[in-house]
Amino acid sequence: MNKRKVTFLSAVLIFITAFSINSGIFARADEEYFYLGGIPVGFSLQTGGATVVGVSDIVTTEGVYSPSKNADIKVGDMILSVNGKEVTDSASIAYALKDCEGNPVEVKIERDGLFITKYVTPRIDYDGTYKLGLFLRDNLSGIGTLTYITSDGKYGSLGHPITDDDGKLLEIKGGTTYLCSIIGVMRGERGKAGELKGIFIEDRKIGNVTVNNETGVYGEVDKSYDYGKLEKVKVGRASVGKATVYTCADGVSPSVYDISIVKIDDNNTENKNYVIKIDDKKLLALTGGILQGMSGSPIVQSGNVVGAVTHVFINDPTRGYGINIEKMVANT
Repeated sequence: MNKRKVTFLSAVLIFITAFSINSGIFARADEEYFYLGGIPVGFSLQTGGATVVGVSDIVTTEGVYSPSKNADIKVGDMILSVNGKEVTDSASIAYALKDCEGNPVEVKIERDGLFITKYVTPRIDYDGTYKLGLFLRDNLSGIGTLTYITSDGKYGSLGHPITDDDGKLLEIKGGTTYLCSIIGVMRGERGKAGELKGIFIEDRKIGNVTVNNETGVYGEVDKSYDYGKLEKVKVGRASVGKATVYTCADGVSPSVYDISIVKIDDNNTENKNYVIKIDDKKLLALTGGILQGMSGSPIVQSGNVVGAVTHVFINDPTRGYGINIEKMVANT
């Protein structure tokens, strides 16, 4: 699977603002059972269109040409269509150019929120293929943690949105979630967030991806994935004190580690509702604290799932933030 891979978990310093939670969310969720996650997952996301990550020359029998550069197509532009054909990936551009016979093609792009039309003259390279001279990114992949699965087979994960390079919410057209195997750890240290290293297990599809929003990534579990053996829990409210986190730092199965919830702010608008501290010596020895890739790891207290890990403090990797679980449930 040839994909650009990132890990999902933000590194932050403390910042608090105010927000009002709909208390009815909790009342609904409290009546339901959920299957507890903590499972490492790999996301393959379709971003809709193909983003330009480089503009290249094309070497032809007649010389060297730069079709897209000459048409003022730039890095960061998103290609939406070519000659009226929707672009969803690199292959769809090749298909749209197949019968162009070297004539200029209409290329519609999105740039900084504006929709622009360019006309580009493709050139045929040495392998006989018409090209625009672009390097494209048409999907995004990364590692995170599945938080829970509902009784009717819907899941929630991450606890925060996947964003683009500018920090804006990434618009997706869909995607696939796979089981992921953690094969290495880059330990966290003061001033630098650590990271889980993992690989997709491509024949172990967990489900699809339907939503990426401010509280996480959501979808439906595939019929082939048996989640009935996972631990069943109810949603609960957190209190300051001892708790546990279900997360995986090696292989595919989560382990249970001791943490403390040291501060609660139900009204935080950035979904940083808990300040948590890793107490477990085994996890600290292995990872140094919270790592990128642990976002979505469920927080359990008094036998109930109360939240999920979302962020790590850059200045102290043993501490981080968590989101209230009912905020995630509301979007499932």
